[in-house]
Amino acid sequence: MQIDFHHAVTYVAARLAKYSVAEAKIISYCAQYVDDAVNSGTIKFRNKAMYSRISSAHKMLDYRNFKELANHFTWVPFHFLPGNAGKKAGDHPAGSFVNKLVCHPDSYVASDMVNSCIACHDREYGLHRLGITMHVLADTFAHQKFAGINHEINEVEKLKRLGGKPSSLLKKLADYFGDLFDKIANKVVSNAFPLGHGAALTCPDQPYLQWEYKNGAGEKVKRDNTKIFMDAVKSIHKAMVCYRMKDSDYTLKNKDEIPEDDFEQIKKNFISFNDEEGEHRHEKWLASIANGEFSFAKKDEEVFVYIPKGMGSWKHQALDTKREVETKHERYRFTPDFLDSDWKLFHDALQVHRIDIIRNILPKYGICAA
Repeated sequence: MQIDFHHAVTYVAARLAKYSVAEAKIISYCAQYVDDAVNSGTIKFRNKAMYSRISSAHKMLDYRNFKELANHFTWVPFHFLPGNAGKKAGDHPAGSFVNKLVCHPDSYVASDMVNSCIACHDREYGLHRLGITMHVLADTFAHQKFAGINHEINEVEKLKRLGGKPSSLLKKLADYFGDLFDKIANKVVSNAFPLGHGAALTCPDQPYLQWEYKNGAGEKVKRDNTKIFMDAVKSIHKAMVCYRMKDSDYTLKNKDEIPEDDFEQIKKNFISFNDEEGEHRHEKWLASIANGEFSFAKKDEEVFVYIPKGMGSWKHQALDTKREVETKHERYRFTPDFLDSDWKLFHDALQVHRIDIIRNILPKYGICAA
């Protein structure tokens, strides 16, 4: 999924789960920042204080994508949560170990992840971890049937968009590779991007799209993204209600459910915001919120933007830096406010989340990932 879902739709779902504006902004910022936190390493301060952080994403062409350990550290816990084929802990899917690593929507693994997040509701970074968890939970829907490792299981052939205009990215790839690129077989892309849904390009991320492909097992797969995304909305909304109630076993009552008009507005936006670029769809979602198209706010009551780096970003507020790219030689001015900054709390939550997934949750399913 892209910024339109991870930031804007997560915000909408949080507000409909009765979080305050301030809380929803934290949750949705963190949900999107998982895709933007590409830097890792130690932050050094002029007073000799230090803070170590990890990255939760790599750019598609980042060389780290082809390093096995980086896949386990980054793509597995944050984007392609292993689904154990939808089976409970102790049950094992047929076939090789790789079948355990394939994403499965709203799996038992995902449920354990949400429950662990809820258990941390009293931590200072609680809402920040909730945002991270909502990113991963949503991705279990969009990334279903793909795995966060370099493997032939992610192979995509006969990629086809059903209805609408053809993908401009497919055309650009065809122009670049020339006769080597077969738009029907799509083998060049599968070989070049064997990680996750790289070979499927951005097809899994576009909420309005219906598409199909043949997977590495030779099976034909048809996808209705609008339905998948609507299921993801219901799942993250329910998880956020349970977190707010501080009860992982809480059963939603009528008053907790998404109002029908709001649910239909979400679906309408998914279908009508049909720009190929996620940033363009994101702008339309923010406009929809600002125009008062949802029940939680009137027109112009909730107008905001998302700033990942530079002036006005969480990183700027925490480290007083306007740089969008680090040189690795910076020495930052330390202030006591850093310890309570949203940027630090996000990175605290990021590290706790990864440790919990890798060390506590996955081993219950017989999955060893770094």
